[in-house]
Amino acid sequence: QAMKKIIAVNAGSSSLKFKLYEMPEEKVIAAGIYERIGLDEGIFKIEYKNERKQRDTLPIKDHSFAVGHLINKLISLGIIGSLNEIAGIGHRVVQGGKYFSKSVEFNSESEKIIESLISLAPIHNGANLVGYRAFKEILPNAYQSATFDTAFHQTMEEQDYVFPIPYYLTTTYDIRRYGAHGTSHRYVSEVAIQKFFKDKPENKIIVCHLGSGSSITAIKNGKAVATSMGLTPLGGIMMGTRTGDMDPSVMNYICKQTHTDVEKVNDMLNKQSGFLGVSGISSDTRDVEEAYLKGNSRAKLAIELFTRRVLDYIGQYYVRLGGVDLIAFTAGIGENATMFRELILEGLKEPLGVEYDKILNNEAKGGKFAQISTGASKVICAVIPTDEEVIIARDCYELLNK
Repeated sequence: QAMKKIIAVNAGSSSLKFKLYEMPEEKVIAAGIYERIGLDEGIFKIEYKNERKQRDTLPIKDHSFAVGHLINKLISLGIIGSLNEIAGIGHRVVQGGKYFSKSVEFNSESEKIIESLISLAPIHNGANLVGYRAFKEILPNAYQSATFDTAFHQTMEEQDYVFPIPYYLTTTYDIRRYGAHGTSHRYVSEVAIQKFFKDKPENKIIVCHLGSGSSITAIKNGKAVATSMGLTPLGGIMMGTRTGDMDPSVMNYICKQTHTDVEKVNDMLNKQSGFLGVSGISSDTRDVEEAYLKGNSRAKLAIELFTRRVLDYIGQYYVRLGGVDLIAFTAGIGENATMFRELILEGLKEPLGVEYDKILNNEAKGGKFAQISTGASKVICAVIPTDEEVIIARDCYELLNK
């Protein structure tokens, strides 16, 4: 197979993250981000060639300006020789609905479907399309692919994804559980299977993707059977600013009591709740942890609430899988917040026979793979740093060579 350069792209509403790979050896040549797109004080950061870094502040008009700037930068910094060196661009797309169970070519056909799903992921799908169009304009000859956050979860059974609402709503509007973070759950479970279950095709894994957005997935023999996020990423466990699951009538009650419309309350449940809402301090667990260690009672409550929700889901999925062989922790909190992991592991000691090594747990941070359970543990517990970009690049490369 010929060597090809592939860019993995994650476009947000006001950001654009990128990683440039040399494929198929999956070597990262450059990585960076555009932030505050649309503002005069935009930020551009790039890292390349053995830790060389650059950070600029400049007005970034829109995503296509960012893409043009990026391509020029890659050439001016000598990272690529010409535009033709970029063979493919793989995009992260949040919502693929019921239509995509794997990565596909990004073309006018898939573009239409992704556009039709904007109402399910308003912040993300629109931005993902903008990213696709910007690259199409600037690199018309490069192959483009889409990798979906929802694809990995398409193996769920009906009773795991249907909501108990009037059935015509389920079928007419495709209202169901889609989940998110699928690319991360897929990557982490693949690594777990490779490291621990090479000779055991029958395996049961629970992946805890814990970050500012969090989701938990039950995976049987490499296939997702259940996941915590719902129709949107508001479902499941408590997060940085999101509520996670709760009694649906809370929405109606808040609207009535505060004379606020549904849109505003929905916004509040998405952006002002979770760690931020309960602690009143921050959506960032590092700040909440700091306040908790100083004796702040609401920070303590937020941490206890989060821990309890994670344990609830692990318990639920233990039953759903009929046991569990491995529990993996990943993403910002999962990979770095040693205290949070410890609280979760403590809660698993008695019910699941988990035994872990405090020192190993405390040392496992900063994106390092680590097994933190001991030989006496009935369940393997591991920290497995996620890498969604490598899956996006891999899928793009494979599609391109088909």
